[in-house]
Amino acid sequence: MRFARNPNNRSGDYLEGMLSDYVGGKAKVKATKTGCTWLVTALTCLQLAFAVYATILLYYMSPSVELRTKPEFTWATRIARNMKQFIIPPHVHGRYQEAASLITAEIFSPITPSQVCEHERIDFVQKKSSDVQMIKLKRELYDEILDFQSKTIGTETLSELMAMKSQWDMHGPNRPKVTVLLNHFKRKTLCSQLDSLLQQSLPFHQVWVLSFGSPNEHSLKRIVESYNDSRISFISSSYDFKYYGRFQMALQTEADLVYIVDDDMIPGKKMLQILSHVAGIEKYKNSALGSIGRILPFRQKDFTFPSYRKFRSKEAGLYLPDPAYDITVQKIVQVDFLSSSWFLSAELVKALFIETPSTFMTGEDLHLSYQLQKYRNAGSFVLPVDLTDKETWGDSEHRLAYVSETTVIFKDIVQVRDDQWWRALSTGYVTQWAAMYPQKIDALFYAHSVDEVKALAPLLEKFRSSVGKKAYIVVSGGNFCPCEDAAAALNWPKSVCKERRFKIFDLQVGALSRASNSEVPVLQAVYSSLKGLIKIHNPSVIITVTDIDPNVKKALKMASETNVNGTALVLLPRSSVSKVLWMADLRSTALQNWNRMRISVNIITQSRAPSLTRLLKSLSDAYYTGDEIPVSFNMDSKVDEATIKLVDSFEWLHGPKTLRRRIIQGGLIRAVSESWYPTSDDDFGLLLEDDIEVSPYYYLWIKYALLAYHYDPQVSLPELSSISLYTPRLVEVVKERPRWNPTEFFNRIHPNTPYLHQLPCSWGAVFFPKHWREFYVYMNMRFTEDAKANPVQIPKSRTNGWQASWKKFLFDMMYLRGYVSLYPNFPNQASFSTNHMEPGAHISAKDNVVRHDKADFEVPLLIEDFRTLLPNGKLPPASKLPSLNLFNQPVSLKGLKAAGAKLGQDVLPCNNATEIVTVDHITGLPQQCSKFI
Repeated sequence: MRFARNPNNRSGDYLEGMLSDYVGGKAKVKATKTGCTWLVTALTCLQLAFAVYATILLYYMSPSVELRTKPEFTWATRIARNMKQFIIPPHVHGRYQEAASLITAEIFSPITPSQVCEHERIDFVQKKSSDVQMIKLKRELYDEILDFQSKTIGTETLSELMAMKSQWDMHGPNRPKVTVLLNHFKRKTLCSQLDSLLQQSLPFHQVWVLSFGSPNEHSLKRIVESYNDSRISFISSSYDFKYYGRFQMALQTEADLVYIVDDDMIPGKKMLQILSHVAGIEKYKNSALGSIGRILPFRQKDFTFPSYRKFRSKEAGLYLPDPAYDITVQKIVQVDFLSSSWFLSAELVKALFIETPSTFMTGEDLHLSYQLQKYRNAGSFVLPVDLTDKETWGDSEHRLAYVSETTVIFKDIVQVRDDQWWRALSTGYVTQWAAMYPQKIDALFYAHSVDEVKALAPLLEKFRSSVGKKAYIVVSGGNFCPCEDAAAALNWPKSVCKERRFKIFDLQVGALSRASNSEVPVLQAVYSSLKGLIKIHNPSVIITVTDIDPNVKKALKMASETNVNGTALVLLPRSSVSKVLWMADLRSTALQNWNRMRISVNIITQSRAPSLTRLLKSLSDAYYTGDEIPVSFNMDSKVDEATIKLVDSFEWLHGPKTLRRRIIQGGLIRAVSESWYPTSDDDFGLLLEDDIEVSPYYYLWIKYALLAYHYDPQVSLPELSSISLYTPRLVEVVKERPRWNPTEFFNRIHPNTPYLHQLPCSWGAVFFPKHWREFYVYMNMRFTEDAKANPVQIPKSRTNGWQASWKKFLFDMMYLRGYVSLYPNFPNQASFSTNHMEPGAHISAKDNVVRHDKADFEVPLLIEDFRTLLPNGKLPPASKLPSLNLFNQPVSLKGLKAAGAKLGQDVLPCNNATEIVTVDHITGLPQQCSKFI
C-alpha cells in the first residue's frame, strides 16, 4: 500500500532527491606505498588527466546538451560529436530533450485541478417509471413503513432534526472532527467530490482518497496533488481490497466521525454539518446515517420471501429515495441497510468485522447494518432532505449511479445478495418487516450437534404436526451441526436450508469460531443471533437438551431473558423428550410459565429404612424436565440409625437436599403438616410418606396438570387446591366404605378422564401454596385435643370422628369452602403413586378399629406413557372436567360451595347460604364472607 501527499508540499526535498541520483560522493582510495615515488606521481597525473577528459566527453554526449551551441574547445569535442551521432539517433535525441523539459516544468511549475480534472458525461435524463401499478405498490409500502415508524420510534423532518439538541457545536470549540473517505475505481467524479467537500459549511478534518486496484491510480494521484491541500491524502494499493477496504481504513482515523462515500455520490455543501448535528442527537448517537438505503423484502402470502429484485412485487421491498417512482425522503426513515454513503463513529465501524462476511465480493452495506444491529443495537437511517435546497442532499446527482457502474447487477450477484440478506434474517436480523409484523410461535428448538437434532426430533415433529402450532429449529451450523446434516436427521429435504421460508435457521457458528479455542465466539454468536430470532418470532419456549454445551446453555439463557413478553428456556433430559409430547397440546400462554413453578419433594419418614429405600429408588428412576427439585427429609425424634444413614448417603441429582429432625416427638399430624410451607405463590409441595412408591411418570403428570389448569391464563379454576398422584378404590368417608371404580363411573364421558374430587389425598399429592397457607391457619384455629369438640360435623361423614389425622382438618376446610383436588383415572386404577400399606401411625395401629385390606389401597403404578390413555390423547379443557363431592356424587363446583355455605360452620359466621369465607392468600387469614359464583 502506498501513502502519498502532494509533492509540492516538499518540493525542496523532492528536487534534492532527484539531483542526488546524478551527483554522488566517491570513497577515497588509499595510495599504496612504493619506493618509486616518481612513478606514483606520474601515474596520478595521468589518472587526473583521463578523469577530466572522460567528464568532458560524458557531458557533451548527454541528450540534454546541444553540442552545436557549444564552443569548439579541443579535439575531444569533435570526437564526442561524432560518437553522439553514432550512439544516439536524432529522433531519440529529440524525445529525450522533450522529457527533460517536462521534468523541469513539473519540478518548478505545480499542476492545477483544471489541468487534470475529468468529469462524467451525463447526457440523459433521470429514469422514471410509467408503471402505474408499480408506482401505487411502492408508494403504499412506503406510506405503511412511515406510518409504523412514526407511531413507534418517531420520525422527524430535516428542520425538526436541526432544531433538536446535539452534542456537537458546529461553530464553537466542540466542533466535531470528520474524516472523509472517498473510494475510487473508474468513475471520473473525484474533482466534483473534492470541490463539494472544500465548500462544506462544516470543514472536514481530513480527506483520504482511496485507490485499490484501480486502473486510474496515476490520474487519481495527480488530481489529489493538484489540490495542494495538506488535509487531502492519497492512499493506494495495487491489490483490490474490494468494498471492505475503505472500512478497514476507517478504523485508522483519530477523528470523531467518519464519512465513507462512494464515487457516485456528490454531497451537498451542507451535508457534513447536517450529518454531524444528527449524529450528536441522543436518539441517533448509536446509529449509522446515510442518504440512500433499502428496505428488505416482506413475506408473501405463500409464507416465502421474494428476491429483493423481484419485478412488480410490493413485497420485494424499497429503495429509498427512489426517483424512478417519485419517492423522496422528507422524514428520517429507518432502513435495513444503507448504500453509497455511511456516516458513523469509527468505533461503530469495528462491528463490521466481528463476523467474517460470507463473501468479500459484495454486500458490505448489508453486512454493516446487520452487524451494527446484532452487536451494537444500532440502527441505520436515511436522512431527510429539503427538496428546495440541493445543498442538503447527500446525493445531489443521482444519475451518476447509472454511469460506469462498479457493482454490476448480474443474475449471480443478485443471488449472492439474496442469500446474504436471507442469512441475516435467519440469524436474527430484525428487518423492517420483522419490526412491523412481529410473529408469535410456540417453540423454537436449538441443537448444537446432529445428535441433539435427533434427540429433539420427536417433540419438534409433534409441534409441527399439531394443528395451530408453530415451531422452528435453530442449528449451530458450520462444523458443529451443518444444516444439511440436520435436515437429513429430521428426514427433511436438504433444500430447506436454501429456501427463503421459516423452518430451519443455520447460525453458521462453526464457521465463525473454528479457528478459536475460546468459548467467547460461540457464546457471543449464539446469544446475539438467538436474541434477534426471539425478538422476531416471540417463542413461548426455547427447547434444547439438558446436556448441551455449558457455554451455549448460558447464551440461550441470556437470550431468553431478553424477551419482555416472556420466553422460557426448557432444558430436557434426552430420555424425557419423547415423554413430554403433551407440551404441544398446551397453549402458548401456558408454556411461557414452564419455569415459574417450583415443585419440592417432602418426605416424611420415621423408622422404615427398607420402605424409604424403595421410595427413593422410584424417585431417582423417574422422568424429569430439567427443573430444579429440592428434596427434604422430615424425621421425628425417634428415627432409627438405619434411616439416618440412608438419608445422609442419598444422592439427589435434581436439586438441593435438606434434612430435618425433631428434638421432641411430634406425631404424624405435626410431621406431615409442618414438613413444608410455601415460600411463594409458585412454590408447590409434594408430600410423601415413606411407604409410598411413585411411577416413573409422576413428575410429568404434575407438570402437565399445573401448566394446563393452573398456569394457563385462559383457565380459571381457583377451587383447585391440590393434584393427586393416587386414584382411590374406596369411598372412605362413609361407614360402609364401598369400592368405587372411576373408569366405569365416567365411562359415558370418557373412561380415562381426570376428574375433580372434594377429597384430599395423603398418599401422594402436590399441594398449592395459597390453599396450604389457608389450611395452616384453619387447622390452628380448629385444632382440639378432643375431636368431639370440633364444631365441624359434615353430615354422614366418617371424618367427624377422626382424632389423630391432619387430613381431618383438610376435609373440613375443603368441604366448607368448595375446594377440590385433581385425580388421575386410568384402567385398573393405575396411578402415579401407590400405598404399600405398611405398619405405621395409622395402619395396624392398636387404637385403629378399622381393618385395612391391602388390595383396597395398593394400586398398580403407571409404567407407560399416560398421554395416549387420556381423552383424545391430552388433558381435557378445565370446563370439561367432571366434579364429585366428598361422597363421590357428581356435583358442580358451584354446588360444592353451596353445600359448604349451607353447613355454615366455618371460622367466620356468614349470614346466608350464598356466602363462603374468603381469605388473604398471602397470610391465609380469613377476611370476610363473600358471595360465590
